[in-house]
Amino acid sequence: MTKPVSILRRRLLAAAFTLSAALALPLGAGSALAAPKTSLVLGMNPEPQGLDPTIAAPVAIGQVTWQNIFEGLVAIDRTGKIVPQLAKSWEISPDGLTYTFHLREGVTFHDGQPFNSEAAKFSLDRARGTDSVNPQKRFFAAIDTVETPDANTLVLKLKTRNSSLLSWLGWPASVMVGPKSSVNDKTTPIGTGPFKFVSWAKGDRVELAANPAYWNKDVKLGLDKVTFRFIGDPQAQAAALKSGDVDAFPEFTAPELIASFKDDPKIATVIGNTELKVVAGMNNARKPFSDKRVRQALMMAVDRATVIEGAWSGLGQAIGSHYTPNDRGYIDTTGVHAYDPAKAKALLAEAGYPNGFSFTIKTPQMPYAPRSAEILQAMFAEIGVTMTIEPTEFPAKWVQDVFKSTDYDMTIVAHAEPMDLDIYARDPYYFNYKNPAYNAVLDKIEQTTDAAEQDKLYGEAQTILADDVPALYLFVLPKLGVWNAKLKGLWENEPIPANVLTEVHWEE
Repeated sequence: MTKPVSILRRRLLAAAFTLSAALALPLGAGSALAAPKTSLVLGMNPEPQGLDPTIAAPVAIGQVTWQNIFEGLVAIDRTGKIVPQLAKSWEISPDGLTYTFHLREGVTFHDGQPFNSEAAKFSLDRARGTDSVNPQKRFFAAIDTVETPDANTLVLKLKTRNSSLLSWLGWPASVMVGPKSSVNDKTTPIGTGPFKFVSWAKGDRVELAANPAYWNKDVKLGLDKVTFRFIGDPQAQAAALKSGDVDAFPEFTAPELIASFKDDPKIATVIGNTELKVVAGMNNARKPFSDKRVRQALMMAVDRATVIEGAWSGLGQAIGSHYTPNDRGYIDTTGVHAYDPAKAKALLAEAGYPNGFSFTIKTPQMPYAPRSAEILQAMFAEIGVTMTIEPTEFPAKWVQDVFKSTDYDMTIVAHAEPMDLDIYARDPYYFNYKNPAYNAVLDKIEQTTDAAEQDKLYGEAQTILADDVPALYLFVLPKLGVWNAKLKGLWENEPIPANVLTEVHWEE
């Protein structure tokens, strides 16, 4: 009888030892048994209308796809620096007219198409061609020919020097697309990036999955699955963050609710800078906005500090032209037509409107727009000007009515592209602003490679815009990031509108 008891006792002692040893393990060792979280739900507003940034302008497209699905010859990093991407290196000829790119070898699109010089040539020719609908077609206007001496070499020969070309090639509108798949990229995007498109439930979400065949082996993705959730209502955004239904809102659209997260240790709030310039654009070809004195009077009727406080809870920086303090060559032009209602009324009378006038502003359904418009409405009333606010669906109706048809008096929108002074030289463009002297300054910027001279010219361009007032320059929107405190790697600042996921991971 003793032998079975002895065996049982030894087994019980062994089990007890195993349990005590497990309990003695440090907490870190135990947590290693649990798989780290590798999924992300990221909130956005608005939802993009399509998923191809090379055929439509709204920045929401790039915020889903740029650097996640699609990549360019070069990229813009989180500091705003131009870095190699599908081109590993390049040379620019001394005369600035030939760009030679050396492409990475062995890169494929998500469907197996090879990325090579022919694919790069296809992408650029598609973007600059006669039938191109690329929203930034002007980027490629200086290119004369695109040559492919071999599979891994791409040569761009320019008609004229263009000092911005390399930077522009890093923007979402300049990404490389597959020759066989580009026609369907609007709904089923196929790129070379670290994430592959999975599905799009319109009105709700877009889902991506990690690309196991991603060419850049130095990148160790921390995410296997990403869901972009589209939530327009600010209260719903806040509720989704607090409940954990959404992990992050990199661009939270309710500044008045930011303080509600500050006492929650599970949520981080980050206020960074952006290139989002809130401007009230005027149709310079339509009376009375065709008269510079009227535009100047409206600018003098605007107290920017009050607009920022009322529209965005004081979170923003006033601007006097279409330029942000983040950008090289910035000068403060907010004093050019400073707030002065009495002077504004006198200038209106001089322009032939002693009793003011009436007009309509078309406001896209973005939170900053109707809020800013309501404040402007009250300010204009003080100088005898009546402004009617017409809410306009964004992006579809706004893009059609304002951006494409220029059927509007005034509008209000945040322009997101960095250093985009050149939009005032475009013909056509929705401002309908034409100034040969301004265009000449921009031409000089592109022709010079001297940084100090360029900065001086940027200042000249800002001064012209501040005086001519083709748009009412209001403020720069900050980047209001709200996300799970354990989530790391999201961009805190936004040199270009983006939700780059390459470095995003969970800290356990």
